[in-house]
Amino acid sequence: MAYDEKLAEKVRELLTPSDGLSEKQMFGGLAFMLNGNMACGVIGEELMVRVGPDNYQAALGERYTRPMDYTGRPLKGMVYVEEDAIAEDLDGWVNRGAEFAGSLPPK
Repeated sequence: MAYDEKLAEKVRELLTPSDGLSEKQMFGGLAFMLNGNMACGVIGEELMVRVGPDNYQAALGERYTRPMDYTGRPLKGMVYVEEDAIAEDLDGWVNRGAEFAGSLPPK
């Protein structure tokens, strides 16, 4: 699956000040890693965000989100964020993923 290059560039710009930023092809899209831990990524025209298990249910309670089920089973702690939510608050969603990844020990 291809990913939206323009969305990926916007995410990249938001994360560029972060130390330890890298990119990796994952889940048929592009993942953004902080110190080896996935923070978020782009699959198609959607954002995937690693919110963590403690924030998972709250994230699913927000509009335009759904469980990330790339493997056919939901990946707990990961959500897909649809285009409407990206348009409303891309910065906020990227920050959520960056905060969670930053809370993990470096790999």
